[in-house]
Amino acid sequence: MIVWILIALGAAAALACAAFYFLQDRLVFYPTREFAVTPDQLNLPFEDVFIHVTPRDRIHGWYFRAPTRAMHGRTPVVLFCHGNAGNISHRLETVDLVLRLGGDIFVFDYRGYGRSDGSASEDRVYADAEACYHWLVGQKGIIPEDIILFGRSLGGAVAVEVARRVCCGGLIVESTFTSVADMARKIFPYFPVRYLLKYEFDSLRKIGSVTCPILVTHSPEDELVPSEMGERLFAAANAPKQFVHLRGGHNDRDFFEDAPYKEALRAFLHGS
Repeated sequence: MIVWILIALGAAAALACAAFYFLQDRLVFYPTREFAVTPDQLNLPFEDVFIHVTPRDRIHGWYFRAPTRAMHGRTPVVLFCHGNAGNISHRLETVDLVLRLGGDIFVFDYRGYGRSDGSASEDRVYADAEACYHWLVGQKGIIPEDIILFGRSLGGAVAVEVARRVCCGGLIVESTFTSVADMARKIFPYFPVRYLLKYEFDSLRKIGSVTCPILVTHSPEDELVPSEMGERLFAAANAPKQFVHLRGGHNDRDFFEDAPYKEALRAFLHGS
């Protein structure tokens, strides 16, 4: 009887591990095709952008220009990398904030999200973000020093990787995990996740090779990504760097109206 119980437990564990491995894409990426709202519905002027990332696949984005241009100096341009769920239509609150702070912003969807073709993977989301960077430089004539890479949650890992590859004016990492392995160990503490992971998104290992100024933001109330992960990313980053505490849960945005957050973001965008 004991032998059969052990066999059954072993079979159940093997099935659970197999399910974890083969369903991993769904655990990491939650794309939405339908738009919740479009910029024109909010009276936000924008440019509709499609960028070829392969001969067959295009990614889609929206480019917004700040209504008030900088009188002196240059206007910063935020390249925003969103999290693993939804699409760019769910990030218009961020767009509005950046515009109010005097920056231009380009939001885009990874492959498989919104109107972008194909499907997402770790290598593809990196390539998609880098293609957007090169579109800003090549098509819009933005100098690299004016581009601020801004990533939230999973997008923070994307922004960290791109910041290692290109020249930019700064990197903002918001509510981001240290690595997929660390998150998997938190969510599935009894799984041998080390041997099952298809994706790494190892920002903790990478962020030390980023040389631009860095702003890390995280909430101690984050129920999904522990703030300790943001603190570890900050500790591993090179100076100049700054850490700002947010408030609320992982998907809350009430802190958008907090003066310390807005002032830190404004100062970072404008290099002051």
